[in-house]
Amino acid sequence: MSHSSPALPKNQQPHAIWRGVHQTLAKDTTGGALLLGATILALILANSALSGVYEDVRQFTFGPEALHLNLSVASWAADGLLAVFFFVVGLELKEEFVAGKLRDPRTALVPIVAAIGGVAVPALIFALINRNSGGDALNGWAIPAATDIAFAVAVIAVVGRFLPPALRTFLLTLAVVDDLLAISIIAVFYTDGIAFLPLLVALLPLAVFAVLVQRGVRSWWILIPLGVTVWTLIHASGIHATVAGVLLGFMVPVIAKGRAKVRVGAKDDGEPLFEGMAAHFADKWSVFSSAVAVPVFAFFSAGVTVGGFTGLFDALGSSIALGIIGGLVLGKAVGITAGTFLVTRFRGITIDKSLAWIDILGMSFIAGIGFTVSLLVGELSYDAASAASDHMKVGVIVGSIISATIGAAILTVRNRHYRAAGSAGAEAAESRQC
Repeated sequence: MSHSSPALPKNQQPHAIWRGVHQTLAKDTTGGALLLGATILALILANSALSGVYEDVRQFTFGPEALHLNLSVASWAADGLLAVFFFVVGLELKEEFVAGKLRDPRTALVPIVAAIGGVAVPALIFALINRNSGGDALNGWAIPAATDIAFAVAVIAVVGRFLPPALRTFLLTLAVVDDLLAISIIAVFYTDGIAFLPLLVALLPLAVFAVLVQRGVRSWWILIPLGVTVWTLIHASGIHATVAGVLLGFMVPVIAKGRAKVRVGAKDDGEPLFEGMAAHFADKWSVFSSAVAVPVFAFFSAGVTVGGFTGLFDALGSSIALGIIGGLVLGKAVGITAGTFLVTRFRGITIDKSLAWIDILGMSFIAGIGFTVSLLVGELSYDAASAASDHMKVGVIVGSIISATIGAAILTVRNRHYRAAGSAGAEAAESRQC
């Protein structure tokens, strides 16, 4: 796909994610660093003399009980702050469907099938490992199905400066589809019961929000209260409140037309250049999402008391941790690579010509970094005070580290290959000029 879509007005700035892949990478590298720092700090506190203080803060509750919002700090982070993350995801998903890679079925088919394989195979591996475990072990079947885009893109940005841009594009598109699948799984499989009255009432502020953004309203003092109202009602309905973020994101228009547009500059000929409301909100909120919402969630979710090497080995011996590690490391690699291979057997469907299959394999291991959404699904799967919850966190962290290490090693070698090829090409071009 070119950087300008024929469906967009000629004076609309190109699709937000793809108009500046390097800008996206730089932002996600910073977000990934903050996420890593928050995770390490949580693990240190949970395994130090301050573990009691850390746990007391996590479990401290506040909020109006009448609205069913007397939640713990950890729950506010998972239900509230992550709603902002999923709002940005919703904006990016809508941009993809309207103006991005998912708009063209032929272009979108390869990463879509790869994403489906990368969700199905890890879930199957987890289920096979835990099929005879008993209890609620199988509740976590979707934990290894998620890809953490912030960490994944950060790793590629660090080790893959000379990798083909098509590989980054493939990963970003795959991660967007993966997010959509994860959201659907949470909404369908991790909702115990639904109170339909607050869910129906939530449609009213959601509709008002949609009308206002369609008319180009950007006033925070109007839109944020409406968004909070939608979030509160969906939380009261029993559906996980992060779904509210996605719904709100889907309401924001992508096409810059009428009053639903934001001027961002001008072309060389002086003609004004606009961006859609979705791109505008994504740019504004992605900083808060990656710098605050996701790291704070990680800080209050990743802290697990390992209990030294003995405790770590005990946790790694549990079927839950093994299922997650197997799903993230092997399931993602096999599911994504196999899905890509199978769909490209059809006539006219291929991977980008600049990519080799070893690049796809390396990227599929990187996609096995399933941190933020994996921890969220894990919290929905097991009681927070149970051993299963601790084993889940160990599995997510260890599986993500192994996947990142293998993927980074493969792509580091490939990065050297492309760097050498680029240098050789530059030298050949210079010799021809001489």
